[in-house]
Amino acid sequence: MLAALKDAYSVFWVDLRNLKHRWLSLLVTSLVQPLLYLVAFGYGLGREVRFEGFSYLTFVIPGIVALTSFSTSFNGSASKLQVDKFFYKSFDELLISPISLFSIVVGKALIGLVRGLLSSVAILLVGFALSPTFEVSLLFLLVLFLSCFVFSLFGVLIAFVLKSHQSMSTFNSVVMLPMTFLCGTFFSLNALPEVGRAMLYVLPLTHSSQTLRAVALGQDFPWLSFGVLVCFGALFFFASILVLKKQSV
Repeated sequence: MLAALKDAYSVFWVDLRNLKHRWLSLLVTSLVQPLLYLVAFGYGLGREVRFEGFSYLTFVIPGIVALTSFSTSFNGSASKLQVDKFFYKSFDELLISPISLFSIVVGKALIGLVRGLLSSVAILLVGFALSPTFEVSLLFLLVLFLSCFVFSLFGVLIAFVLKSHQSMSTFNSVVMLPMTFLCGTFFSLNALPEVGRAMLYVLPLTHSSQTLRAVALGQDFPWLSFGVLVCFGALFFFASILVLKKQSV
């Protein structure tokens, strides 16, 4: 196991070197959309609105943090992996190297994790400056870490499955964009009919939003959602292993 983790770090280190030279531009790019959401929905529209006993700004910040972890972690791992596959062709060399599939999947997911954490913490600091009434605890950071890793594994899986950049654009429009707005990031799922809630609870971003918001607002912690996030992470990991095993044969 120690050797596999060392190999995973070696895979991660290559992507980390690339991030080291571009981290500022990547950070700024990843923050544009969530900052617009925060200013427009939270600060612009929600300063005087009360929602579930909290100002809407306070309510929406954890959801936007979850959304940032989702989009940045997913794109951080998926986009880099697709560039390696389709442009540099360096991923084929990685497949024939004496590195386990476990190390490849984990190593490729770690860069998405790092990018997701950087962007999420940056949004969290901005949100805390605008509304310092929510709680940031060790449990909040643990859930944030888990969310970034789960969504990064999701990006790795999708990058393995899709065969072109055009397919990724379609996936972003058909899957990622609806998840952005429908998974409880900007509103409470209690406002939806029961059938709608049941459909959204099969999506990982819903559970990330639920757990981060519960911790930030001092509500009862949804351990079920936390467990579902862990299960999603395991599902994405083992599915990535299976897909990669088929491609490497």
